[in-house]
Amino acid sequence: MGISNETVRRIFSHLEAGAGDEFFRHVADDVDWTVQGTHPLAGRYRSKQDFHAHTFARLNRILPGGTQLHVENVLTDGDWAVVELRSHATAMNGMRFDNRYCWVIRFANEVIVEVRAYLDSALVQELIDENEG
Repeated sequence: MGISNETVRRIFSHLEAGAGDEFFRHVADDVDWTVQGTHPLAGRYRSKQDFHAHTFARLNRILPGGTQLHVENVLTDGDWAVVELRSHATAMNGMRFDNRYCWVIRFANEVIVEVRAYLDSALVQELIDENEG
């Protein structure tokens, strides 16, 4: 049967509302999450805790209002979903962090078990360089 577009949007509505903890309740503890690119957040993370510590927690220290993610499109096929997102955030130094993302996600019973996340590496590098001392 697979994951429905409506279910994916419901899960991601928590991110859009800034309720990251509620979103992460839908992520497996042993998630396989790869952040593509050549920037400080890029890498393959083998647990929810590792991914969160090296990405969201790090970004939250330099984006006072969080990443402010908004879903633009959702495509589903079986247990897979492709979610296009956009951030509209402002860094501590006033830099706009308006990034675009494409997450390719595999679900198991409405739980995210695998993600490949694509984003603007140069923008992430600039954000980190200008806001971490």
